[in-house]
Amino acid sequence: MTAIAELFLRPGADRRLRGGHLWIYSNEIDSARSPLAGFAPGDAVDVRNAQGDSLGSAYMDPHSLICARLYAPGEFRLLDASLCRERLATALAGRELAFPGPWYRLVYGDSDGLPGMVVDRFGDYLVVQLNNAGAEHYRQALVEALVELVQPAGILLRSDSRERRDSGLAGGAEVIFGEVPEAVELEENGVRFLAPVHQGQKTGWFYDHRMGRARLAPWVAGKAVLDVYSYIGGWGIQAAAFGASSVCAVDSSAAALEGVMANAALNGLAQVVEVRRGTATDTLQAMRAEGRRFDVVILDPPAFIQRRKDLKKGQAAYRKLFELGLHLLQPNGLLVAGSCSMHLSRPDMLVLLQQAGVRAGCRLQVVEQGCQGPDHPIHPAIPETEYLKSIFARRISG
Repeated sequence: MTAIAELFLRPGADRRLRGGHLWIYSNEIDSARSPLAGFAPGDAVDVRNAQGDSLGSAYMDPHSLICARLYAPGEFRLLDASLCRERLATALAGRELAFPGPWYRLVYGDSDGLPGMVVDRFGDYLVVQLNNAGAEHYRQALVEALVELVQPAGILLRSDSRERRDSGLAGGAEVIFGEVPEAVELEENGVRFLAPVHQGQKTGWFYDHRMGRARLAPWVAGKAVLDVYSYIGGWGIQAAAFGASSVCAVDSSAAALEGVMANAALNGLAQVVEVRRGTATDTLQAMRAEGRRFDVVILDPPAFIQRRKDLKKGQAAYRKLFELGLHLLQPNGLLVAGSCSMHLSRPDMLVLLQQAGVRAGCRLQVVEQGCQGPDHPIHPAIPETEYLKSIFARRISG
């Protein structure tokens, strides 16, 4: 194997890595033996503790707080197409066990041994995100392995993630293999969707709430449903497909609401779906003033807490949103509350929901809870890989 540089850690800085974690912070580096200025993004390194023992292979991102990411703990090897194929084969086998069709997140970063990399599969098409400068260095190796293993018709690279923006990296969307149409079809829980992979949010779709959306089925038949922050209708169209008598989708984006109606028509459900454009807060307040009520209210906002310093402000935003949703809920109705904020713990989310219930003058009963699906596996040593929460709560009084 080609020799790679050595990265030495300060005394005691190997403790987390020996426990299975994969991230190395800049303040853990022995800067005298391994000055960060000597590395470029993507450089492969042999990570060594203060005593000189090898801990495995990592790639460098020297200008970031997380300045190196282990991709081969306990091994000395390069992150080449061969290693990508190994990791992809393991990831693919897990997804094929969990799901009946080729629509899932194929690669979820650290949890699949490919740190900084995300790949979503839409049948014959793949959408890739490389979320740091170091991961970009391995684009060709990843693409080569994906083409060999999955044989896609096209691969789209989305370079507009928040992580990239925060790092000052270039954005945009680029077809890097074959051809990829503007919208691609997927199927989730037996319902069809068109995802705008070039222009839509993230990769064009959110596979992570799949299991929670499946659990709507017993709760929505014959019910009036409100889907807030609907995007292109992941929750709301599935509620309609599961027998809801009516669905109102709310989003601030006209393009997203056009997607809602296109997906409703795709499933023959346009007659039970309506859309309403506006911010969540203004729209929910207006609906309350109009006297509208729903049997099921779904609240799945973007991350209100993107950084730990946003915790207090974000918690207030969640509590207010939950309260507004409860005011529109019929007695014995169901509130579905989602959060993709990693910094909001599930216990804290339950507290916020309870506080919202008190403010709304009602009592709540949690009947189900959900988390991210098996295509977003959790790395047991990296709590940051667990981020998604959903809570199904009945309004049983008030």
